[in-house]
Amino acid sequence: VRDLGTTLSHLHILWMARCGLSDLDRISSCSSLKELYIAYNNISDLSQLTWLDYLEVLDLEGNNIKDIKQMQYLGLCCKLSHLTVDGNLICLKPNAESAEEPDYNYRAEVKKLIPHLKYLDDIPASQT
Repeated sequence: VRDLGTTLSHLHILWMARCGLSDLDRISSCSSLKELYIAYNNISDLSQLTWLDYLEVLDLEGNNIKDIKQMQYLGLCCKLSHLTVDGNLICLKPNAESAEEPDYNYRAEVKKLIPHLKYLDDIPASQT
């Protein structure tokens, strides 16, 4: 990822689905990204995404996000409006250590952490 950013600094859309990615180290070098599609990888740490000031669309479907607290990092992406997290453990329970809770609602939790989000998993974020 770091090599892409150094040579393609004006890149706006990046598709890296099913690439075997396990981390996003140096994704900040792609500082102009508006859309990032990284579905079906092995991503668990979203902290590197906080540096993407222009990010509007993020597809994280089918990754390895095990803790709802990872969404806090996305709350710092002030332009993020469309997010897909379906297929991650956080959709079932808040973190890997907790038991499944019948009244746990990941949509409501994500909305709390990313209040400016407009769409979550292709449904208006306001619908929890």
